[in-house]
Amino acid sequence: MASIDESLALIKRGIDELIPEEELVAKLKEGRPLRIKAGFDPTAPDLHLGHTVLINKLRQFQDLGHEVIFLIGDFTGMIGDPSGKSATRPPLTSEQVAANAVSYKEQVFKILDPAKTRVAFNSEWMSKMSAADMIALAGQYTVARMLERDDFDKRYTGGQPIAIHEFLYPLIQGYDSVALKADVELGGTDQKFNLLMGRALQKNYGQKPQVILTVPILEGLDGVQKMSKSLGNYVGVNDAPGEMYTKLLSVPDGLLWRYFELLSFRPLAEVEEFQAQVSSGANPQDYKKLLAEELITRFHNEDAAKTAHKSAGNRVALGEIPDNVPEVSVALEGQEQLAIGTVLRMAGLVKNGAAARDVLGRGAVFIDGVKLEGDRMFAEGDTCVIQAGKKKVARITMVK
Repeated sequence: MASIDESLALIKRGIDELIPEEELVAKLKEGRPLRIKAGFDPTAPDLHLGHTVLINKLRQFQDLGHEVIFLIGDFTGMIGDPSGKSATRPPLTSEQVAANAVSYKEQVFKILDPAKTRVAFNSEWMSKMSAADMIALAGQYTVARMLERDDFDKRYTGGQPIAIHEFLYPLIQGYDSVALKADVELGGTDQKFNLLMGRALQKNYGQKPQVILTVPILEGLDGVQKMSKSLGNYVGVNDAPGEMYTKLLSVPDGLLWRYFELLSFRPLAEVEEFQAQVSSGANPQDYKKLLAEELITRFHNEDAAKTAHKSAGNRVALGEIPDNVPEVSVALEGQEQLAIGTVLRMAGLVKNGAAARDVLGRGAVFIDGVKLEGDRMFAEGDTCVIQAGKKKVARITMVK
């Protein structure tokens, strides 16, 4: 086991706030595995590196010997987290929640140790609550205190509606900490109000209050705005190795050390040495490559990391025909001709018919480097290079 000072140094690496630090030290001195909680509402199953800042911190707690509770908010996901929202957020269906929860688990276990992770769903206890129980929970907090939350305050003063059920969200997230008897809860800086709610409710229910730890929001590849899929400045956990490598090498030099601090598991002393070498004239691209190789190994494997630079060119510009295009034969299967949408699907350039319609509708299909306009039918013997979006390209030959 690491000493308390060593544990504290690792826990505090790259965080925003630790509230209160002295209580965490007291818990660590008890010499038992602490229950570390982090909640995830399965609303966006495609994770990017910005999401992994928190998950990395959970892994560090695991490495220190503590119990991680990965809480999937299947109950709260059907309410919709209002954090940072300027309008009521539409709830998810139970089917959407279940599908997204499966995807989350597949991705987070690329970082977390499954053997040391307890996966919980808050419907386990919330679905058993009666109306009387829920009213009693609602009685634990006042409307005035709820309106202290920044996003609620802005909406209220701006005359925008706030649904009653949205007040239940932070209450239920706080009650999750009561149900799990959490010692520590982690969240992004935008979750601070909800995390503090957990402390307040635990006190009300006669428990020792949890320590809260907030992690910063990671900037995207533009170096300005937060990493976001909608802004296109993200690196996805499921990105192909070549694409991940290309994106990480485009990180602005000034952001490189923040990425190392928040995303790398290298010791900070080693990162500081890298930074000193760059200050002395070393090429920062060399260290971007080290970071890329570490992250590709984590999300794929070591072999993929070693060869990622060779496949980095696979993300080509629309209309550009790369070298070494893979060759694919598409069988007509008794038909005289096949439409372009069917060919895209059968060649593996899209996942399904809906994806084919999407890429065709976006005008992102090129044949022999020329943008496809309208429809196109393919017959036996036809051969051409077809590109579907920036990632998928193949030389197609039609056969019987």
